[in-house]
Amino acid sequence: MNVLSHLGCDKVFDYFEKICEIPHGSFHEKALSDYIVSFAKERGLYCRQDNKMNVLIKKGGTAGYESSPVLIMQGHIDMVCDKNEDTTHDFLTEPLEIYIDGDDIKARGTTLGADNGIAAAYMLALLDAEDIAHPPLECIFTVEEEIGMGGATDFDAFDLEGKRFLNMDTEEEGHLMVSCCGGRRMRVYLPIEKEKKQAGTTLSVHIRGLKGGHSGSDIHLQRASANVLLGRFLFELRERVDFALVSANGGNMDNAICREAEAVVVVAPEQVQTVAAVIEEAEAMFREEYKDRESDILMTAEQMPEAAEVLTTETRDYVIALLRLLPYGVQTMDTNMDGLVETSSNIGILKTNEDHIFIDNAVRGSMESRKDAICKKIEVLGSLCGAKVIGVHDYPGWQYNPNSELLRIFKEVWVEKFGEEPKVVAIHAGLECGLFAKKIPGLDLISLGPNMYDVHTPDERLSISSTIRIWEYLKLVLARLK
Repeated sequence: MNVLSHLGCDKVFDYFEKICEIPHGSFHEKALSDYIVSFAKERGLYCRQDNKMNVLIKKGGTAGYESSPVLIMQGHIDMVCDKNEDTTHDFLTEPLEIYIDGDDIKARGTTLGADNGIAAAYMLALLDAEDIAHPPLECIFTVEEEIGMGGATDFDAFDLEGKRFLNMDTEEEGHLMVSCCGGRRMRVYLPIEKEKKQAGTTLSVHIRGLKGGHSGSDIHLQRASANVLLGRFLFELRERVDFALVSANGGNMDNAICREAEAVVVVAPEQVQTVAAVIEEAEAMFREEYKDRESDILMTAEQMPEAAEVLTTETRDYVIALLRLLPYGVQTMDTNMDGLVETSSNIGILKTNEDHIFIDNAVRGSMESRKDAICKKIEVLGSLCGAKVIGVHDYPGWQYNPNSELLRIFKEVWVEKFGEEPKVVAIHAGLECGLFAKKIPGLDLISLGPNMYDVHTPDERLSISSTIRIWEYLKLVLARLK
């Protein structure tokens, strides 16, 4: 594509563009993983690709750094695949259509995958360079991070020598990440019963225009979830209209705040105007409630071909109950760190299948007992509705180490380069650091990254100038790690 080649930055942007050319959504990282393996083989570097498609590449230290402590660098190569409703992009076969908008790199109508393709680009540029001073490197490219950290969970650390670990999966320049929360996916499977549709008009009700965002790092912004709003609308509609529910769907990823949702309902022809009135009232109510956070909430309805079957009244009511009662948003705040979310839950996916309704919840927490309490609440709510609830992809948090030598060095270099103290922060989102800390006793960890915005949404953008600044800073840090 050659959209970014003129930006320079020691091939960082060249490799980022190459990554954007290779489809690499979660569970579909093989092509990108194979490319990274070929990259390593062409340069004669030690390389190991496991059955999961994780890749480890090792490179010796440069002159004078041969015996320096090994640095492990890590980022994930899968991306959240989301697109605008009017975008026809195929994430399995087509490259991202990237473009430059001022200081930002964006993808047309889709997510960009800077989370975490930029980490892979940084590592590839460093592994390719011959004139950048650095200690021995062990670069890990993991998979399936966005859907439960499956790659890091299964990664075998048997041949790792490093005790210093740099993760590059954070999204705000000037922040040195020193701690993150753990998490668990709680999957609700509600069996459905159907019956023949009575005479009536079939309508598809849409909720659109929400900002969405990352269900961890953006949850404190208290943005609306389309799935939650849909549940509220259906509850209000049931108070006014005797309707049948055909299906309810919303969201594509459990770790993204749902931006769009849809319910297909059947009503008596004489009640269509009442439905329109409820939609108008609900939209006005939601806009008022979220006027400081969501400016474009839109609710519409259109007539659909007649549905052959509808859900039974009992199943309909269970769906409404779950959408109204499942926990969403911030649940508790950390009492030791101002402004840090302690626990949260996100109703990321709502999907009507042939024999069940599927609701996927991402539960996060830095306190294990409170995270467990939210998960048990979901289990209880599910059981009351006759649903099966399964907890999967449980991953640990990463505890702050105030005596970190790596943190001391990173802070020192930041002050020297930028003349100000960096912010040492924790994040209410899952990073793979906790999993690697369990695998390697005594591991000293830190995480950083350039500015990127609206990740996990089609509005995602990566700052060009910030990417360059972090790269120049990273080279100074590497030179210090002798």
